Amino acid sequence: MIKLNSKIKVALIKMNFIERYEHLSNKFNAERTPSEDRLIYIDGEEVMEMIQNLKYIPMFDAKEKFYKIKEEQMGKYTFGVHMVLRDGMVDMVWIVKENDNLLLGAPWSTYSRRILDRNYRIKKLIFGTYEDLEEIIEITFKMYEDFKRILMDTSDT
Repeated sequence: MIKLNSKIKVALIKMNFIERYEHLSNKFNAERTPSEDRLIYIDGEEVMEMIQNLKYIPMFDAKEKFYKIKEEQMGKYTFGVHMVLRDGMVDMVWIVKENDNLLLGAPWSTYSRRILDRNYRIKKLIFGTYEDLEEIIEITFKMYEDFKRILMDTSDT
């Protein structure tokens, strides 16, 4: 497995990424929402509106079938979020480039394995309602903002 960039790893550890993701995974799990209760067919406009309500510019990549936000340039870094919604599950991907060099572009599920142990797994987030999905989006974008802030703060030192 490819190692995490050291700057990315430090920022993820400082923001308590693993604990926060585990908490979300434990809350939005298969026990709470069994497969027959998952929201399989999603209204894309609803999702776009949820993202817009958080003050991001949402887009949908029709070819690859994922939602994303307009990339943000902050100093030498470019940040982005990709979100795959499939079969009532959320797969988040954070994109980080430094001077156009890709530092991060992998799904959340790989972060814990790259930080702690390659066998350490945190399950994807599962949703059965638009309310669940909205809460997941709000929490994950709060985490994204914390991540960006911490990465910028630690990069300046």
